[in-house]
Amino acid sequence: MRILYGVQGTGNGHLTRARVIAPAFARAGVEVDYLFSGRPREKFFDMEDFGDFQCKQGLSFSAHKGEISLLRTARDNNLLALWNDIRSLDLSGYDLVLNDFEPVSAWAAKQQGKPCIGISHQNAFNHNVPITGDRWHNRLIMKYFAPTSIALGCHWHHFGCDLLPPFIEEIAPAATETGKVLVYLPFEDADDIAELLAPLTDNHFVVYHGSAAPADLPAHVQWNGFCREGFQYDLASCCGVICSAGFELVSEALVLGKKLLLKPLQGQFEQLSNVLALELLGAAESMKTLSPERVAQWLHSPEVEPIVYPQMGDVLVQWLLARRWDDVSGLCKQAWAQAKLPEAWQHKWAYAY
Repeated sequence: MRILYGVQGTGNGHLTRARVIAPAFARAGVEVDYLFSGRPREKFFDMEDFGDFQCKQGLSFSAHKGEISLLRTARDNNLLALWNDIRSLDLSGYDLVLNDFEPVSAWAAKQQGKPCIGISHQNAFNHNVPITGDRWHNRLIMKYFAPTSIALGCHWHHFGCDLLPPFIEEIAPAATETGKVLVYLPFEDADDIAELLAPLTDNHFVVYHGSAAPADLPAHVQWNGFCREGFQYDLASCCGVICSAGFELVSEALVLGKKLLLKPLQGQFEQLSNVLALELLGAAESMKTLSPERVAQWLHSPEVEPIVYPQMGDVLVQWLLARRWDDVSGLCKQAWAQAKLPEAWQHKWAYAY
């Protein structure tokens, strides 16, 4: 079987899932080509797992000061280039397109009649999961952004639906450093993050951000550019995480037993819904604005119980190779049977085995 795997490159969540699935394909001896879109090629990093991958412009969303900006999104996307990329992508040599919310490969598969299986957190919102902030245009985006033949959704809990657990990279354990907090707020301005953390001098904050460190950075704030190895070490060794409400980083923090304070990207119903789900599960706290007082309150909250999810890469790949694509329910039940959820979660939503 030869597969084209299309991955949305905006943010790092979709890439994280691909880093789990790619080695599983390699272990199974499957021939896979990779296509990424959503950011310039030079802004991808640590891409060794994907070989000589293709890179397309695709579509992306733009944010400003912690909110989705429709004006910047319209300005930064080129629909003509997208259409040309879709029309020029030849899928004749592939048996299957695997897709993680990537529009070029999804629409090319639709036009060329190729089976296309989607695997993403976005697909979870096609089910009866906690949702807030939904609007009509969100439904249009979910339906038409990257259409697939079969849509597999991932979530932290099955919520009584045919969903899969998160796909999580194994992170090397590290001793927890008292008072160390990881901060990943990519949609916030650097100066605003520094202002947020400045008064909280009793803790050591390790910030990862795409912008340079602000001037006069406080001594208790360490500023870093993106470095996957360093980020994973700091995640494993911190006592808590302050981050936006994306799916993959939160998943890793839950597995490592790190308490979470979330500042969702405003105007992005996926992140707002993620906060709702986690608060219903009692797995995270949130803040609507960057508030030092709210952070100080959260810093005194108790530790949380680690969650155990199965290694989903091999589970998915074996299901794909067996071509049991019409049995999504069986795949989901197999996956959740291997998970260990907190006792408090077990009775919230039943799942029929």
